[in-house]
Amino acid sequence: MAAAPWPHASVLPEAALQWLAIKPGGVYIDGTAGAGGHSALIAAALDPDGRLLALDRDPTAVALARERLAPWPQATVIHANYGDLEQVVAEYKIESADGILIDAGVSSMQIDSHDRGFSFQGDGPLDMRMNPESGAPAAVLLASMSEADIAGLLREYGDVGPAKRIARRIAERARAGSLRRTGDLSEAVAEALDFVQGTPKEVRTVFQAVRIAVNEEFRWLASGLHGAVRFLKPGGRLVAIAFHSAEDRIVKNVLRETSRKQKRLTRDGRVAETIPPSMRVLTPSPVCPSEEEIAMNPRAKSARLRAGEKLPPEE
Repeated sequence: MAAAPWPHASVLPEAALQWLAIKPGGVYIDGTAGAGGHSALIAAALDPDGRLLALDRDPTAVALARERLAPWPQATVIHANYGDLEQVVAEYKIESADGILIDAGVSSMQIDSHDRGFSFQGDGPLDMRMNPESGAPAAVLLASMSEADIAGLLREYGDVGPAKRIARRIAERARAGSLRRTGDLSEAVAEALDFVQGTPKEVRTVFQAVRIAVNEEFRWLASGLHGAVRFLKPGGRLVAIAFHSAEDRIVKNVLRETSRKQKRLTRDGRVAETIPPSMRVLTPSPVCPSEEEIAMNPRAKSARLRAGEKLPPEE
């Protein structure tokens, strides 16, 4: 049977599988199923008594993943956000996992679907929601924000230098009712930076910042990582792939914090208890794609993989 032309190339597939260290009879969770690329590799490595939960907040991705994972009865595809990991596993009566994979950020198939509004490279409604069934579209969110709040969003999530100039024009367009499509947002950036010839490079980072805000990506990533740390069984592996420097910093910080002793303080500042480390960092430096992978999939260029292993509880 010919392979299906799946619309999304998984990033760092060999490294992800290597650091997960799959046990054929184990329980695994892919927090970002996408089109099922990583999930299919995990499922193929499992025995019939192994188990895989593949989550995605995007219903389109869920449909694709279910089709791709149909040959493996060990795999269950769930429409859910990995930030809600602990609620999901409770519902499916799983007590702990041998490995959890989180692939943060936006997928190629979302970017390439112009009617989803993620990209400035094609015209579509200014939406950007990974789950179209939840939350406010980008146009609605921006229209509800003050100029100062938009500028803060652009700085925090996109490191946009001329954030104030761009925010002013976005707010003006929103008030005038002319911020409804991706082309409108691109034009707002160009109008704010009218001294730049051609398309300003800030268009890309503005779209990135708005997308992150719409989907609350950083909050959900931190929640998902902490949930994964708590849910792993001793010896279980957490593998996280990030594409944005701030995402990678969140992953790095969670692994670093959970690999150190933590002090819980009383209200008057005294040490109430010392909490032992729960994780061991396996990747002191992030794992990056090879030149060959980048040549085949240029969007993999910014990917960074980090991994950790759950420690046994101290006696």
